[in-house]
Amino acid sequence: MKVGINLMLWTGHVTPADAPLLAALKDTGFDGVEVPLFDVSSSAHFAGLAGILDGIGLERTATAILPDEAHNPISPDPAVRARAVQHLERVIDCAAALGAQVLAGPLFQPLGLFSGAGPTEAELERCAEVHRAVAERARAANLPLALEPLNRFECYLLNTCEQASAYLDRLDAPGFGILYDTFHAHIEEKDPVAALRKALARGHVAHVHISENDRGTPGRGHARIAEAIAALKQTGYDGWLTIEAFGKGLPELAAATRVWRDFFSSPEEVYTEGHHFIRACWGQA
Repeated sequence: MKVGINLMLWTGHVTPADAPLLAALKDTGFDGVEVPLFDVSSSAHFAGLAGILDGIGLERTATAILPDEAHNPISPDPAVRARAVQHLERVIDCAAALGAQVLAGPLFQPLGLFSGAGPTEAELERCAEVHRAVAERARAANLPLALEPLNRFECYLLNTCEQASAYLDRLDAPGFGILYDTFHAHIEEKDPVAALRKALARGHVAHVHISENDRGTPGRGHARIAEAIAALKQTGYDGWLTIEAFGKGLPELAAATRVWRDFFSSPEEVYTEGHHFIRACWGQA
């Protein structure tokens, strides 16, 4: 098991200027960081960042989104779906340049896009068509893709682990898995830990986000994080446990994640307490 933290707590675009923060995270005991891939115009940028992270001694995962409706994998317009493929190809190239061990996120629809109904068979199949188109590129980069079910207020295609598992069966493409997020599971699952255990039993869990019910400091809320970590350890999970928390420091990210008030006293509280809490939960499991 490795402990990481998503750098969206500080920035949506990591640069060499963030090296002191990265060093502080390494000193705290983190094995790696999760790098947001929002600006994917230059894979060379992420290759340079890989060198900085190697020098500090941090491994990395990556997270990404579909930027807007013009890059929507479930659109009925073939031209829009083609742009979704092109965007995901750029994301994969940047993640490979970064040396990411996992590429995760809601890579199936843009955030905040709704039809007024649940997902249709046609939408699911169109999305699978897009993912099949990029699957070989990801496999060639040795890059697992972890699809993140989000709560119903952020998306509608995949909200639960069961839906995500059914989608993986439909997709039938090696290299795809599920990102289990304790925040989204807290909202959507009848029993978050049972849902996790079922996904683990099916071999579908590729990545894990540790996120409190309020998106604040892990261990200070009532999401079933300790129980989830115990289930992961008991079933032999040896991947990442990555803290995901959001603050108000970046207005655009705060708006996207619906952060209207402070959930913690400082980012240092999140990463020091969060790291300690995850290690303690794993040790006690």
